[in-house]
Amino acid sequence: MNIYVLLKKTFDTEEQINVSNAEIVDDGAEYIINPYDEYAIEEAIVQRDTHGGEVTVVTIGDGKSEKQLRTALAMGADQAVLINTEDDLEDGDQYTTVKILEKFFEDKDVDLILAGNVAIDEASGQVGPRLAETIGIPYVTTITSLAIEGDIVTIEKDVEGDVEIIETSLPLLVTCQQGLNEPRYPSLPGIMKAKKKPLAEMEIDDLNIEEEDVKAKTKVIEIFLLEEKAAGRVLEGELDGQVKELVSLLRNEQKII
Repeated sequence: MNIYVLLKKTFDTEEQINVSNAEIVDDGAEYIINPYDEYAIEEAIVQRDTHGGEVTVVTIGDGKSEKQLRTALAMGADQAVLINTEDDLEDGDQYTTVKILEKFFEDKDVDLILAGNVAIDEASGQVGPRLAETIGIPYVTTITSLAIEGDIVTIEKDVEGDVEIIETSLPLLVTCQQGLNEPRYPSLPGIMKAKKKPLAEMEIDDLNIEEEDVKAKTKVIEIFLLEEKAAGRVLEGELDGQVKELVSLLRNEQKII
């Protein structure tokens, strides 16, 4: 099987993130593999080990993205591809990402593409489904189980606290979330092997893409931190008095009634 994983580099939300002039400050920020993409990497490795084939991890980013690709290789992926847009694109959005990936997959023989359900930085959940529509293959989002037998695929999909069972066929794109598996940690032998595994780097010129063709369709107007929440207030006294005080607070202070 030819298995591909879409990977995104995201900020480590457990570390401090600074915002200045409506932009996230890159200097000093820690980057990791988008956590939902780790489920995709793990599932790709499991399916490869079960059915044979190769796992290729693909990311669009800058030179710093090599670290996350090497981590994916250390987990067990076979090869990685970095589409470096650092010198070609100042801004991009989901449209940009999908147009670049469309060209990348144009001459690829694909059986299965896996991606994270969302990225924790923007949480749009658009890239996977839009790519599948663009290259003309079925897709299923938010999967929690994936079983392949021949060309037939049986999937369990999370639907707001319940489970939907879907049967479809290869080639296929799925987006993965918590509950699908437990991503492995890179082992020391895996880390050593990852240094010798192939990691190809290309630019959008290598894909015969003009900058104008992948120009972002959206624009970020402002990024800001939420205001700190005020301390709560405990109402005391008789119940009737508490109700009257609550109504007064909602009407006069909060202006919501």
